[in-house]
Amino acid sequence: MCEHVLGITPATDGEKPPLRTSQAQTWALHLAAARQYYEREGHLRVPRKHIETIIIDGGGNGGSGEDHEVRELKLGAWISNQRSRAATLTPERIEQLTKTGMRWT
Repeated sequence: MCEHVLGITPATDGEKPPLRTSQAQTWALHLAAARQYYEREGHLRVPRKHIETIIIDGGGNGGSGEDHEVRELKLGAWISNQRSRAATLTPERIEQLTKTGMRWT
């Protein structure tokens, strides 16, 4: 009806908003960024304003590497927030960050 009366057509794939990421996906992205930073710098004393660029493999095309996305994550703020929320983090998340080289104080 919208198409015939108002001339509105359905959105194409390029016009649709990106899918929202879950909290678990967001955690995994930031943890990957923290690991990348640690491997490069040798520590997790990340400046609060630091933005880490990571490449996410889309998993398509049989692993040919053509389907990927570049993301910029505010890693410094995230690390600071995890330190301040340490009392409320799950033991699994604390262990993951500790193995990555997190200093908690």
